[in-house]
Amino acid sequence: MKKYLITGSQGFVSSYFIDLLEQKKQKISVLGIDLVQEKDARELEYVDYCSKTIDLLDKNSLEKVVYDFQPNYILHLASFSSVGFSWKDPVLCFQNNTNIFLNLVETVRELDIKCRILSVGSSEEYGDVTEDILPLKEDIPLAPTSPYAVARLSQEWLSKVFCNGYGLDIIMTRSFNHIGPRQKDIFVIPSFAKQIMEIKSQGKKEGVLMTGDLSVIRDFLDVRDVVVAYDLLFSRGITGEIYNICSGNGISLMDVIAMISDIAGVSIHTETDKSLLRPTDNKIVFGSNAKIQEHTGWAPSISLKQSLTDVLQYWEHVLYGR
Repeated sequence: MKKYLITGSQGFVSSYFIDLLEQKKQKISVLGIDLVQEKDARELEYVDYCSKTIDLLDKNSLEKVVYDFQPNYILHLASFSSVGFSWKDPVLCFQNNTNIFLNLVETVRELDIKCRILSVGSSEEYGDVTEDILPLKEDIPLAPTSPYAVARLSQEWLSKVFCNGYGLDIIMTRSFNHIGPRQKDIFVIPSFAKQIMEIKSQGKKEGVLMTGDLSVIRDFLDVRDVVVAYDLLFSRGITGEIYNICSGNGISLMDVIAMISDIAGVSIHTETDKSLLRPTDNKIVFGSNAKIQEHTGWAPSISLKQSLTDVLQYWEHVLYGR
């Protein structure tokens, strides 16, 4: 039986990855670890799932969990994943995101666990790029511009050190903005969707949306496509390689709002909330997914319109139970 260890198991992406494993209809064992205690046990037919509440900064507890479970695969999702939060508390973000990964790979090395690790990084590592190098490919120079991005780059370099120096089987991703139902509204797309559904619920045909900088262009990908990419990297990815996980298309936040408002049938006016502006921000980011397509055969299958529709329906259910 294949055994998967998932860090950050109470987060947005983990639940979708577990759903994907369940869809395989094969007996699979999954151990989820997180700082947050799981509220409700998952009802799964094929996946034997259990969870443990531990702090990845507590290396002794981590060592015991890894030794007892003996995973074949480790999906490292745990992190403070908000760029905005990293500007508010850069020390906490950097120390946490870097040290939890260091503890994880050092534990695998010390215990000599033979497993494949997926080190999930971010498109934020690329920094504020010029349009002439778009779409972004994995081999261009990196210039991170936020504390979060620097921490992700540090994780990537640690991955290379433990892969090349110690022989660990590690694959790295630079995952671009992913969206979908169940994502917290501290992130931009669910924030927009929640605000628009609140306006619609009041019977209004128009309303005001509080936003940050809407001129930025991002590459949005449905989380259900993201987890398929992660699964394929576990089976077909090449050790030591870095893969963009992206749609290959860029769209401005202003155009995203236009799409969401059109789907919801609400006319939206925007106002800038200065608290949502960052000290620096990458103006345009979208990537090339040619490498992962070549190595694994992966390609996105869910359109942005479908993703936004599903996000709106999710917030309608959360807010109003329908």
